Amino acid sequence: MHRLATVLLLLLPGCSNKYHAYVTQYQFANKSTAPNYANLDYWAAHPWKKDPSDSLPKVLQLGKQDSLVDVFFVHPTTYTGEKKQWYADINDPLLNAKTDYSSILYQGSVFNQHCRVFAPRYRQAHFSSFFTTDTQARAAFDTAYSDVARAFEMFIENFNHGRPIIIAGHSQGALMAERLLKQYFEGKPLQKRLVVAYIVGWPIPQNSFQQIPVCADSLQTGCFCGWRTLRVGYVPKYIQKEAVPSYVTNPLSWDTTSTYASRTQNKGSVLKDFSKIVPATTDAQTHGNVLWVNKPKFPGSALYKAKNYHIGDMNLYFMNIRKNIEQRIFAYLKTHSLNK
Repeated sequence: MHRLATVLLLLLPGCSNKYHAYVTQYQFANKSTAPNYANLDYWAAHPWKKDPSDSLPKVLQLGKQDSLVDVFFVHPTTYTGEKKQWYADINDPLLNAKTDYSSILYQGSVFNQHCRVFAPRYRQAHFSSFFTTDTQARAAFDTAYSDVARAFEMFIENFNHGRPIIIAGHSQGALMAERLLKQYFEGKPLQKRLVVAYIVGWPIPQNSFQQIPVCADSLQTGCFCGWRTLRVGYVPKYIQKEAVPSYVTNPLSWDTTSTYASRTQNKGSVLKDFSKIVPATTDAQTHGNVLWVNKPKFPGSALYKAKNYHIGDMNLYFMNIRKNIEQRIFAYLKTHSLNK
């Protein structure tokens, strides 16, 4: 089973007192134990309300924004503190603040140039669930997915109205996104509306899909891509034990070859200070089941010793992902307009 990485405080803010400042925003009137997706409180991001996915670093705030495509984004594990039960309390105000002002801000916002962003809250499995074979942990992942699937059905039936779709998720969210693709897209009518899927921070075994291909370049559509970011030379034991080869995309070149891409191709990362874009932080090269990078370079990086960059899988490549979203959307719209 996949292991989540240690928290990288220089890449994203960890759980700190900063989230307490937002708690008053999350005193939901609906106190049911399961999320009610007809209520916008149970969407961490939704185009009908203002939320952190609408945010942009200062240098991007004058850029043109539109909404050609819908993205359904599933956030990673934020239930990492004391385990009160195997899956999260959907009404926990501090946890919801943490989710919104970490993942939704730093990851969900990468999509907001050309997409409407939909990101459901869900009863995510506790961080410890990845480290055990306990049947309750397995049940927690099923509970999490049942919420995500209900949210997706609500999205399709009430919000999407036939628009092209991007599926995206990170870590536990990528596990959920992978299941969504299998249940709702592969070999089904929705596959024709799939622009791309970003399955990031989670293994993508090469036997995962029969009809949805891995993306071969930056312009292919109807495909998936993903990666797990580690320091050159480092492969954790849990990855060494993986029996099936995984697909790995290089987020600088957008292919799956082992060709090296230098840090000069990295157009910018969003690190702890969301307001700034930091260029040329990392290079990238696929290696086995992972993406290898040399030690990132940014102000203060001389003190940075971590080798697992899981929490920065997306924001290390923020500007490259943002550009790639645009490339694939325009490629999809061009192809589908010609076929009409």
